[in-house]
Amino acid sequence: MSIDVNNESGTEVDEQAILDIARYALARMRIHPLSELSVIVVDADAMEQLHIQWMDLPGPTDVMSFPMDELRPPSKDDEEPPQGLLGDIVLCPEVATKQGAEAPTQHSMDEELQLLTVHGVLHLLGYDHEEPDEKAEMFGLQAAIVDGWRAERGLTGPSPAPTVS
Repeated sequence: MSIDVNNESGTEVDEQAILDIARYALARMRIHPLSELSVIVVDADAMEQLHIQWMDLPGPTDVMSFPMDELRPPSKDDEEPPQGLLGDIVLCPEVATKQGAEAPTQHSMDEELQLLTVHGVLHLLGYDHEEPDEKAEMFGLQAAIVDGWRAERGLTGPSPAPTVS
């Protein structure tokens, strides 16, 4: 799996954890090991510009996903997954800091960025949360991936509750 993490935000973030959880999520979703992903960490001003340009919404947001080859997880266990370019995930640590502090289970900016990375990966794979049944499926999968990743690393304490909108 080729995953690039580029921090352009000016904020120190745990880039290795972002890389690790993205790799874990893609493996868990059975995405071809030669597929490519880019994660970009930006400041609030850059995120706000992207949010306005692509969503026509004001203010910065937490995570945005820009799919390329529209890869999907294989539907059958014996199906060979296609390889390709997944796309870009853009994260904003300033928004992540605020969301982590306001979450029911308060958590750090880095924990929120890990959650947002998984959220972004799922969006790249075609998951959405517009409808209640879609939201239940996506957020359930998101929690299972984050919990599995944390368990493999022996991380204790409650997993971050979904705070993405």
